[in-house]
Amino acid sequence: MARDLVFEIGVEEIPSAPLYAATTQLTSLAAAALKDARLGYGEIRVAGAPRRLVLIVEGLAERQDDLDMRVKGPSVKAAFQDNGDPTGAAMGFARGKGIDVSELERGEESGGEYVYAHLRSSGLPVAEVLPAVLSKLVGDLDWPKSQRWGRGSARFIRPVRWLLALLDADIVPVTFAGLTAGRTTYGHRFLSEGAIDVPAAADLALAHERGKVIADGETRAQIIREGIEAVAAQAGFTAVVPEKVFAEVVNLVEYPSVAVAGFDAAFLRVPREILETAMESHQRYFPLQDAEGGLTNAFVVVHNGDPDRTDAILRGHERVIRARLSDAAFFYDEDLAAGMEGWVARLESAVFQEKLGTVAAKVARLEKLTAALAVMHGAGPDESAAAVRAAHLCKADLVSHAVVEFPTLQGVMGRYYALAAGESAAVADAVLEHYRPRFAGDAVPASVAGLLVSCADKLDTICGIFALGQAPTGSADPFALRRAAIGVLAMVLDGGLKTHLDEAIGTAFAGYAGVVDFDLDEVGAAVKSFITGRLETMLRDRGFAYDSVDAVLAVAADDPADALARTQALESARATDAMADVAVAFSRAKNLSDTEVGSTYDRALMGPSETTLADAIEAAEGRIAGAVAKADYEGALALLAGLRAPIDAFFTDVLVMDADERLRGMRLALLNRFTALFDGVADFARLQGPAR
Repeated sequence: MARDLVFEIGVEEIPSAPLYAATTQLTSLAAAALKDARLGYGEIRVAGAPRRLVLIVEGLAERQDDLDMRVKGPSVKAAFQDNGDPTGAAMGFARGKGIDVSELERGEESGGEYVYAHLRSSGLPVAEVLPAVLSKLVGDLDWPKSQRWGRGSARFIRPVRWLLALLDADIVPVTFAGLTAGRTTYGHRFLSEGAIDVPAAADLALAHERGKVIADGETRAQIIREGIEAVAAQAGFTAVVPEKVFAEVVNLVEYPSVAVAGFDAAFLRVPREILETAMESHQRYFPLQDAEGGLTNAFVVVHNGDPDRTDAILRGHERVIRARLSDAAFFYDEDLAAGMEGWVARLESAVFQEKLGTVAAKVARLEKLTAALAVMHGAGPDESAAAVRAAHLCKADLVSHAVVEFPTLQGVMGRYYALAAGESAAVADAVLEHYRPRFAGDAVPASVAGLLVSCADKLDTICGIFALGQAPTGSADPFALRRAAIGVLAMVLDGGLKTHLDEAIGTAFAGYAGVVDFDLDEVGAAVKSFITGRLETMLRDRGFAYDSVDAVLAVAADDPADALARTQALESARATDAMADVAVAFSRAKNLSDTEVGSTYDRALMGPSETTLADAIEAAEGRIAGAVAKADYEGALALLAGLRAPIDAFFTDVLVMDADERLRGMRLALLNRFTALFDGVADFARLQGPAR
């Protein structure tokens, strides 16, 4: 008869993020543990709230499955000496399987002879197996940080205060951290009656309800979301609900109540981002906005207190946010009075990297690098001037009061302060945008000035850290250089930034002359390879064949935008029959070609097929070069595909490796000239076959 199990770990308040991870872990760990214990079951469910983790197993088997399995061990040669005595390998294998070495069996497999352990045992009742299984389950939970308490040696993210384990109505005596499981749970810390006895596994949900606890996170999330929508609609507003903040709030409460509070409307003169950061990140409130999208002085509070005392609870939250916003307004006013140029000077006291100097030194490098990138991009005078000015101011807000208090607003506050100081919108927007893209999928800067400063900032960091010999290794990337390289490439591929990696990298390294000792050629090549590696991954992630990407990057890695255009054209061309056949002919020609022969041939030695191919090659050379010069790679590849007929006829009618040295040399020179046509588009020798 199938049985139901509930196992509750009662604990002091678990932080939100680790609680999410623990519920996921507990599901997989429980499934693996029951499988290892040979216990069948119907369904596993896990619930988590700040003060508890709950495992529910429905349809648990009454007994373990009987064990009858044959386990392969070492080969007979390794298991027994020549005189038949067992070796250490045999004895260790037998000991590990809980049998005597004399019980080992022999058998043949895949042409060899091995020893086997035949394990047999009758399944035990589930009640005898579960205590050890569940105790190990608690200890196997992996936490980012754990602690010990009292005099015990057990570790957990927070002190464990009770254990409940019921198999139907029977207690499962699980032990952990000096506790033994019983049938007692505890309700809400403030709203419950204290200890609550649970008669049977099926009664745990009722006990939670009685104790004012909603253990299931999805249920709490639904209640909170519906509550936010309801109170916002009642107030005539809509709520701003960042999913990250919402997810955190779900795991901060066991019995949520939702209500609207407010703050003094005078604080609305402070930039919206400061107010939202103070409400969301610091207090986990949800701001309310009006029909036009303007921020209001009302916000939603999700609390874990007594619903009957909501008014008093809201007054407490209003006192807290008033203090927060008063500080924010003071910081903002002080910053406006100070001005950005003063902050630029103060960057001399801010360290960029211990061996690379101050942030002020970085800003000086950024101004020069931005100007060089503007020339590379072909920016107009106004765009160049705005970019260089933005580079001068882009880090100034790092020493402002507001950003020191709210670090996530760097760039955001810089834009506000630039506008307040009379800078143009182009400069102010670039100060904000130069941090973008901040992560994969983030928007790239919308303005040319923003693109230029952002690219300069990221290249400067990459080159500086590489010059120190601290390039990323394995998964370690403390300076987020991979993200910076991907950001540079995203701005080129998706943002329209025009740049050449060799020149940009060389210019960035010029800013470090005299700052740190490094081999420019060696480190420059390493940075180029590092960025090209990210480009290869990005192109493959866009669905391009690995060999198409490889073929293009072999000739066009210096210009990522050009590499993208070539790869797109090559992928399309490879899907056609004509291009596929020409690629095969290229491969054959490349295998026969001899660079020592050169590409000069004597037409007087040619027959019809050779003459036809030579005419086709000479007619195509200028047109292909012109198409490549205009980045018309589709046109260039179409011209190459047009050589299918003459190259096919050549290989059909002609023996390239003729015994006559003059004929052989002429034909090889012709093939050299044929393969050279492809070099302007991609390295076709790297293609493995047609991309269908």
